[in-house]
Amino acid sequence: MPDTPADAVADPPGLDLGRLRAHLDRALPGTVQGLLRAELIEGGRSNLTYLLGDGTARWVLRRPPLGHVLATAHDMGREHRVMTALRDTGVPVPATLLLDAGTEVLGAPWYLMEYVPGTAHRDAAGLAVLGEERAHALGRRLVDTLAALHRIDPAEVGLADFGRPEGYLNRQLRRWSAQLHASRSRELPGVDRLHALLLDRLPVSPAPALVHGDYRLDNVLVDEHDAITAVLDWEMSTLGDPLTDVGLLVMYTELAGVGGGIIPSAATAPGFPPAGELVAHYARSTGREAADLDWYVAFASFKLAVVAEGIHFRFQQGRTLGAGFERAGEIAPVLVRHGLTTLKER
Repeated sequence: MPDTPADAVADPPGLDLGRLRAHLDRALPGTVQGLLRAELIEGGRSNLTYLLGDGTARWVLRRPPLGHVLATAHDMGREHRVMTALRDTGVPVPATLLLDAGTEVLGAPWYLMEYVPGTAHRDAAGLAVLGEERAHALGRRLVDTLAALHRIDPAEVGLADFGRPEGYLNRQLRRWSAQLHASRSRELPGVDRLHALLLDRLPVSPAPALVHGDYRLDNVLVDEHDAITAVLDWEMSTLGDPLTDVGLLVMYTELAGVGGGIIPSAATAPGFPPAGELVAHYARSTGREAADLDWYVAFASFKLAVVAEGIHFRFQQGRTLGAGFERAGEIAPVLVRHGLTTLKER
């Protein structure tokens, strides 16, 4: 994460610093000492992320994107709850400091967490600097962290009611089909066929686990010793089928760098493990057989295509923040084709 610049905009989009400071002084008295500044550090592809600072300390604030959002896809309470529950487990997460479920302060729910230093490796060039051996070890460590998450007993960390594992895959398909309908502004060839195939070939899920929902290399922070210091972006987490996380990781690895970098290219760096090795390492680490993996990879492609359509919809409305959103619509057809190809359909 970058340092807070001295000339940061006083009120970045989506943040009223006056209201926020007054609320923090009431809820966390004495926490903010100097002039509160903020910088938008992630521009609305998922939830909005801000780096806050008072000249001495730093924090991170998360809130939903502006404008049209997909129902249930930006639940601040869900992110806050799962990170709070995982704080003392083997899965590294930032410490949570405050949740505001109302809309009086920022016009939407939000939460505050500690700032964790580290690098989110998104680009191949940045990861290549580590060298092949370190990049390879980091890829395996990424899987180790996912395996640690899937080994946690939800009841032991107060998350026994965090989701409904029974019928999870069927509900996921219904949910993402509804999300597509809510943000559908154009024809997307093959997407209905992909959905139908996924529904027709629904696998039997293994034992349920805590699922991250968007697990990939640039959603973790890595320190100078290549240790994973924090897993971020828990907005899609739930109790469900752990192989959905594996399928998503495979999809991101197979399509790394596609769309001119719309999908992160880090997995193309020399030394980063190929998808097959990541899956084999996961199976050894968890004792779970990665059965029906093609279905899970195709489902990941369908889900990300829907997310891309939602971003495209918001961009068309002029409700995105930051650069690069004008290309979000390009990747959805690629993802649909990848899903169909994975299921041996054209």
